[in-house]
Amino acid sequence: MHTTSLFKPFSLKSLNTRNRFVMSAMTRSFSPGGIPGDNVAAYYRRRAEGEVGLIISEGAAIDRPSAAGNRDVPSFYGEASLAGWQNVLGSVLLAGGQMAPQLWHAGIQENRDPGWAPPAAFEGPSGIGNGRAMTDADIADTIAAFGRAAANAKAMGFNSIEIQGAHGYLLDQFFWPDTNQRTDFFGGKTLAERSRFAAEVTKEVRKQVGAGFALMMRVSQWKFTDYDSKLAKDPEEMASWLTPLADAGVDIFHCSTRRFWQPEFEGSDLNMAGWAKKLTGKATITVGSVGLDSDVTALYRGQNSAPASIDELVRRMDKGEFDLVAVGRSLLADPYWVQKIRDGRTNELQGFNAAALGTLI
Repeated sequence: MHTTSLFKPFSLKSLNTRNRFVMSAMTRSFSPGGIPGDNVAAYYRRRAEGEVGLIISEGAAIDRPSAAGNRDVPSFYGEASLAGWQNVLGSVLLAGGQMAPQLWHAGIQENRDPGWAPPAAFEGPSGIGNGRAMTDADIADTIAAFGRAAANAKAMGFNSIEIQGAHGYLLDQFFWPDTNQRTDFFGGKTLAERSRFAAEVTKEVRKQVGAGFALMMRVSQWKFTDYDSKLAKDPEEMASWLTPLADAGVDIFHCSTRRFWQPEFEGSDLNMAGWAKKLTGKATITVGSVGLDSDVTALYRGQNSAPASIDELVRRMDKGEFDLVAVGRSLLADPYWVQKIRDGRTNELQGFNAAALGTLI
């Protein structure tokens, strides 16, 4: 099948990509002390050499004591960490790529790192699990920390930034009623009310980077603790969630799904990215099992994934359902996946197995 639509350039504000492929943010935890080294720079450079249009970094923690959630997750503050990211960015730009850091705060998380604890308690919208509820001062400082990180990213020469608002991290914890039980301005019975924190983060980031800088936000309808959950039950509720974020300054919604080809709501073939684009008028990124025969949950069941056709992806791109395509596990295992797709070298495509997580290929 032709792939012409996947290899058209894409331009939006500060982004000018050579094709429609995006490397999805994937936590690698190879940055001891929060500092990305030369091995991390080489890892991302190889994807740029492989002609990925836009590389989104693994999640990088903002300047809050428990934002990282892991001792080897990179930070996006402090002289040493920022110098490491400058080296990463330079490597990517020299290889002809474009790059955006994913800025995140992990929120309240289960500590899966034996022998380590954050310098302060995990924090989230409500004091559940092993964390504490954020005070008004905590919230204000967190919003400011997102803004500082975004300003640094622009000053360093990144092409865009992505705010992590999905998969159970801090912003997502504000979206869900079971993790956001606040009774103040940042709580509420409706999804629209619980989106106010994310909107305030977005407004501050937009203030810091200006109108001409491309701003992405990753969002999801499901959680790793509940694969069948759905945050917005229908298009109207999705509009009440995403439209205020678009109004606050989001240019591109990165819509995370387990399987990109599945319709989001009954009565329409549109996936989540398709609905987000239709409802907000903003550009969207689709993601979810692109080029593989099983979704990300197979990884947690100890199963491998084999290469799969992208014909359905091309069909939907040709229709304009979304603007960009994020690829995760396929690019984690093979830096040259995009080139192989372009050249029709499907016989050279590799599958994915958990061993790829153990090294920076």
